[in-house]
Amino acid sequence: MNLESPKVTIDKSSQEVFDFLSDIKNFEKLMPDNISKFEILDNDKFLFALKGMPEIVLKKKEVVPPNKIVLGAAGGKIDFSLVGHINETTDGKSDVQLKFEGDFNPMMAMMIKGPISKFIETLVTKMPQAV
Repeated sequence: MNLESPKVTIDKSSQEVFDFLSDIKNFEKLMPDNISKFEILDNDKFLFALKGMPEIVLKKKEVVPPNKIVLGAAGGKIDFSLVGHINETTDGKSDVQLKFEGDFNPMMAMMIKGPISKFIETLVTKMPQAV
């Protein structure tokens, strides 16, 4: 299952956006309002939970400065990744898009497609104000 967030433009350079997303504690500023838990586990790993959903641990898996950050599931029963693509445009602005990639059975995919789409859309729409 592959999902894409809308693309947003941020009034910062790709390096500034990359630096913001590289610091995992900044993800707390991007979380939806229905977050029930956010905890930093180490320099590249954090745990979060949304109301009514199980806890998810994300770990920084790959960084390609200043254009790409990959967060992946750290343990748990499901394997997925959240990829942030950052492209510098003009005048020190950047376009950012999040892509969610996971391998799920059809039943699981049907159940989580809506909540995951809304989640990545929330993350990316909060970025322009947070960065």
